[in-house]
Amino acid sequence: MNTINDIKRVHKIPKVDMDKMIDEENKSNDTGMQFYDLTHEWGLGQPCWPYFEDVKIERLHGHSRSGVLTQKITTVMHSGTHIDAPAHVVEGTPFMDQMPLPRFFGAGVVVSIPKKKWEVITAEDLENVRPKIREGDIVIINTGWHHTYADSAEYYHYGPGLYREAGEWLAKKKVKMVGIDVQALDHPLGTAIGPHGTGPLIPHLEDEYREFTGGRGIKEDFPDWEPCHRALLNSGICGIENVGGELDKVTGKRCTIAAFPWRWKGGDGCMVRLVAMVDPKGEYRIEQGDTE
Repeated sequence: MNTINDIKRVHKIPKVDMDKMIDEENKSNDTGMQFYDLTHEWGLGQPCWPYFEDVKIERLHGHSRSGVLTQKITTVMHSGTHIDAPAHVVEGTPFMDQMPLPRFFGAGVVVSIPKKKWEVITAEDLENVRPKIREGDIVIINTGWHHTYADSAEYYHYGPGLYREAGEWLAKKKVKMVGIDVQALDHPLGTAIGPHGTGPLIPHLEDEYREFTGGRGIKEDFPDWEPCHRALLNSGICGIENVGGELDKVTGKRCTIAAFPWRWKGGDGCMVRLVAMVDPKGEYRIEQGDTE
């Protein structure tokens, strides 16, 4: 069994073997390019943001009864690795279907900014990364927090994140799109997890934060509700949350990056397959539209 095409009994193949076969073709194929999947696996038991309902998947038709497989999914679109449209946070701005396709594809950089519990990514952090962030880049940030991805307090309540300063720096830099390996574009304490919007969803974090800081309250350090979201989305820069997968393998590299959402009319966000592509020989080309 050498390729995916040879598989006739998928359920009998151990996951580790299946993953290996997929990875082999992702890295060695007829395009000459290497494909890196920067998304978390998605399905039943999917980690969800604290005020979202659980993902539901129903099998309407199965092979044994109907001869085909048809499934029904009930979910919010802000689930797993997903992208926010400007309209998600900023009223009057474009919905998912109103964003031009080039905003989801192009040259980019995957940068390492390691952070621990409740630490904030600063403008200085972004300025000092290597490779440097250029105007027009798709920027993917690896804090290391994707290694904790789970339905857990650790991942959702205590992660690091972006806040106003970083969001304004990225907007001023005129990047094309931003992705990060944490629960949201904003630091958790700048969201409704903290005392903002419909929050606090997790009230005990106030006392924990005062102990953590030696007396400061959350609103002293995070006075505004989702300012990074607003800085980026107001500038037409979509943001991808819960980046993961093979992120570590392309960190510190320039890549071509793609993350196309559904053409969802009035959509506020969408799950995406975030992919980084590397062309080691530089020989692949986009077709020119020839008719013969």
